[in-house]
Amino acid sequence: MKKFLSISLLCLVCVANAQEIKQLSLKEAVTYALENKADAQKSKLAIENSEYQIQEVRSRALPQITGNGSLVYNPILQTNVIDGSSFGQPGTIIQATLGQKWNSVFGVSLNQTIFDQSVFTGLKAAKTTREFYQINNLLTQEQVIEKVANSYYRVYLQRLNLQVLDSTLANTIKAKNIIEGQLQNGLAKKIDLDRIIVKISNLETQRLQINNALQLQENTLKFFMGMPITAQIEIPEIEFEFRPREVVSSPDTENRTEYLLLKKQEQLLTYQKMAVKAEYYPTLSLTGGYNYLGQGPDLPWFKKPEDNVYWSDFSSIALSLKIPIFAGFGTRSKVRQADIDLKILQEDIKDTQLALDLDYENARTQINNSVATIDNQNENVRLAQAVLDNTRNNYVQGLAPLTDLLDAENALTEARNNFNTAILQYKLAEILLLKAIGELRTLTN
Repeated sequence: MKKFLSISLLCLVCVANAQEIKQLSLKEAVTYALENKADAQKSKLAIENSEYQIQEVRSRALPQITGNGSLVYNPILQTNVIDGSSFGQPGTIIQATLGQKWNSVFGVSLNQTIFDQSVFTGLKAAKTTREFYQINNLLTQEQVIEKVANSYYRVYLQRLNLQVLDSTLANTIKAKNIIEGQLQNGLAKKIDLDRIIVKISNLETQRLQINNALQLQENTLKFFMGMPITAQIEIPEIEFEFRPREVVSSPDTENRTEYLLLKKQEQLLTYQKMAVKAEYYPTLSLTGGYNYLGQGPDLPWFKKPEDNVYWSDFSSIALSLKIPIFAGFGTRSKVRQADIDLKILQEDIKDTQLALDLDYENARTQINNSVATIDNQNENVRLAQAVLDNTRNNYVQGLAPLTDLLDAENALTEARNNFNTAILQYKLAEILLLKAIGELRTLTN
């Protein structure tokens, strides 16, 4: 039984360990971020909230029905002075106390807007607000994708640098073993062994630094994805393959989400101006009410005429027309303020168009430069490898000093790291280009 439990626990541990490390392609990373990152979720909630804003504005055009009730107690009734001629006693004054100690009213009232320009304008603005949040959601998605993709490639660069360093460290340890054998046979000097030991120590220190940088970059990636920081991820090597992208000649900046968002904002400001102008228009509404009144010397609830409590109903129907005549030039000032807001936004639109054109030109330039740099660094790696092979062979034969071998190894490590950095710069430029041509969401395909 104990053996069975041990095997079961071992299986559970193995399954848990297998689940800890998640193979994560760029598409999977982006998809995860769009489903879990707070920014993406908040932009979706803003779209949902816009539906309620539309319903709120629409409610102003629907009938408004309210119920009402009141209970009034008059400890001292008001005395009214009346001309006696109204009661057949000319030349006299009659003091009469009118009303009852208790009054209670229950009723229902209705208000229906027939014409109010601000309601119609507000409804159009609310629908445009929904479209604004829909575009803003797309922009938020693009921003999340850009952050995740940039961080994703930076994680992979650190892992490539770690692989290069591990390879260099392994080769250096092999060289150390060879020198130790040569030293025992009197074919090497003690200083050569000391130098190689120092280099191994430096490489191990660099490995610790790269490991630390890798961990920090992975944590940043998981943050941008909305993933728990304790999760373990693994990035497939195929994600960093170099595949040159064809650069389009002229992107359509007017289809960029940044531009579309500003244009939608311009439309909203236009409706805002129209809503202010609506104050110049008259408003027409229909009101109606039905009430039930109870009066008597005592609390009138649940009592009848035999208790000296009398109930009666009354109702009214009215049309209400309001025509603005003079508002102290307040409306005119608000209209002019709305004009200024529109002009400011139009300047922002012009500036944004220039910025989008600049982004595209910079991305295209960086793509072309990165391709040339990758070709150069690839050739440097090939040459550095050939130099190292020749130097190592000469060192074994005693034709080259140890310093030449160490320099050749350093040169190859630097060339490989430069090549990896060039690939990273290309990938980052590729992301900028996709952003510039409005195709960042293709990374989710």
